[in-house]
Parts: sequence; structure tokens; C-alpha cells
Amino acid sequence: MDLETIATPALLLDVERLGRNAARIGNRVRDLGARLRPHVKTHKSIEVARIQTEGHSGAITVSTLAEGSAFVSRGFQDITYAVPIEPGKFKAALALAKACQRLGLITDDPEIPALLNEAARNENVLVDLFLKIDCGYHRCGVEPDSKEALEIPGRISDSSNLRFAGILTHAGHSYHYRSRTERLTVARHERDVMRQLAAELRDSGIDVPTVSIGSTPTITVVDHLEGIDEARPGNYIFFDAFQASIGSCTLDDCALTVLAAVVHRDLKRKKIVIDAGAIALSKDRGAIEFDPTCGYGRVLDLEGHNLGLRLDSLSQEHGEIMAQNGDISGLRVGSRVRVLANHSCLSAAQHSHYHVLESGRIVDRWEIQRGW
Repeated sequence: MDLETIATPALLLDVERLGRNAARIGNRVRDLGARLRPHVKTHKSIEVARIQTEGHSGAITVSTLAEGSAFVSRGFQDITYAVPIEPGKFKAALALAKACQRLGLITDDPEIPALLNEAARNENVLVDLFLKIDCGYHRCGVEPDSKEALEIPGRISDSSNLRFAGILTHAGHSYHYRSRTERLTVARHERDVMRQLAAELRDSGIDVPTVSIGSTPTITVVDHLEGIDEARPGNYIFFDAFQASIGSCTLDDCALTVLAAVVHRDLKRKKIVIDAGAIALSKDRGAIEFDPTCGYGRVLDLEGHNLGLRLDSLSQEHGEIMAQNGDISGLRVGSRVRVLANHSCLSAAQHSHYHVLESGRIVDRWEIQRGW
């Protein structure tokens, strides 16, 4: 099976680039003095997680309880579920806690500790619970200078079946900065806000076992992690067109592409259509605030060389490429291209498996663990 004959659209994973990314960021986190707890939502793959945790503790971060169950069943025993827990998921979360050595949950709501503690007591299980901190992203989390930032840890610590696991944040707003200097400023703020809050909690008599941060744009630039216990980057394992646009990586670091075939061409309108649409790629607009012409991904040849074309529009199963600044004369119906999508995490989640690419050849197939 090769790139000319495999059915399209197909998800291609360059395992050599993946290995380099795993080593680069894994070594960086270790050298900065923190533990690595990668976010496996990017890939949802047992094989990828084993590569990125080799030489580390094996701890991982998940974004769904189904991911957690899949990884626990295959030997991963230290899990943090990094979406705020709500009562409708207590039953599944507590079942997962019983199945592994450690499950960490997160909350930013003052009412959750009592409710979760009662559920955990009824199931006779002990659960780690983090306080989620907003360090500037404004998606979830409590403000570090709010009364809740001191109140909620106290409620958790006073619970019979909960352990206060520490404080956790995600600098997702780092994706809105293109210069290294700006991203370094965000990274330092993420770190320093968390260190300061941890010190305040400890001064108030509350133990803070873990101070946890995480984002790919910040971990690639941060100058030190003193006072930080663990980092949870995720996208770094694949990178993508967005990360390349903001400077977190180069195009040569990007490990994930979608193989597609040309199904239509119109030389008069300078347009070709491929068989990879929104279902194969997702409709993430990418770094549009920096590059209004970024479209839905960059178009590469089968060897991975940039053709200078962008995927301009998507429908469910079609992708349109307009050749305003590139050459499509060599692309005929049946020709194959690779699309470097804007957001590798979302693109991967559209597929059931990876076709593992090594030295230009497909050498394996790795399943993707999906579901909520």
C-alpha cells in the first residue's frame, strides 16, 4: 500500500517527525525542571502516547472520559481529565477512578466539591481534584486574585473523599500572539500567576501538591519553570499550520497531513477540487488574524513539499483550491496531494486511524480512540 493507491481521504502520520517532536519538547520540559503530562487529545492514540511518554512518568492528560477509559485499559494509570467535571459525569468519572491508580479531575465551581465528595463517598473512592485557574484565556477557571481561588481549595481539603491535587491552568490565549516576545510574555505570566497563587495558598495553610501549566506556544518559549511541577502541552507532538504561522514550529516539524485526490479541475477558473472536505479536515479557520489568506490548510505534494497553494473553501466532502498565486497545471483528476491542516487535533479527531508514514512509505496503522 502506498500514497498512490491508498483510498482517500486518508490521515498520514510522519513517525520520524513525530519522534523528533516528542524528544524536543519532552527534553525541554525535563531540562526546565518540570514533569511532562502530555495532553493526548491531540492524537487519541495509544502508540503515540507511548512514544511521547517514553522516559517520563507515563502520566497523561485527556479531554474525554472515553479517552481516559481507553488509555487506562491499555496500561496508562495516571490520568488527569482536564475539562471541568459536572454532576452528569460523576458516575463515569468515579468508575474510571476505580480502574486506575490515580484520576485527577478539575473544577472552578464552589458547589462541585461537596457534590463530588458525596458521590465519591457513596462509591468508597478517593479522587484528586484540582482548582482550575484563569491565567488570561477567559474560557474556564477562577481569577487568581478572587475569593474563590482560596475558598475552593479549602472546601476540597476539608472533604472526606477528595484530595486537593493543586492548581491547574491553560494559557490558550497564547495562540493569539505571533511574535516570540509576545508569547514569552504570556508564558511568563502563566508561570508567575500560578507560582504566586501557590505561595498564597501555602501561606494560608493549604498544601499545594502540584502546580500544573500547559500550552504548546508557551512551552516552546518559556525561559524557566521554577515553582512549576508539571506541563501539559499537547499539539506539539504533531504541530500544524497554525503553529507554524505563529512561529511555534517550522513547516518541517509538522507531522500530520491528510492525503486527498483531485476530483475536478477547472483551468479557466484556476480551480481544483479535492475529495477532502470539512469531515476529513475540520473547518478550523487557523491563524486568520495574522494571515487572512490562510484558508483551511496548505497544499503539499506527495513528498511533503509546499506547492504554494491554500485550501480556500470546504463543504462536507469537497475542498476547493484556487490557484491565484500557485500553479495547478500539473494537477489532473486523480492526482494526489497532501493537506497540512490548520489544526491537527481537530483533523485527527475526524478519522478512525492513522496511516503511519516512514521514509515515504506506509508502514503501519494506528487506531484513534474517539468518543465522550
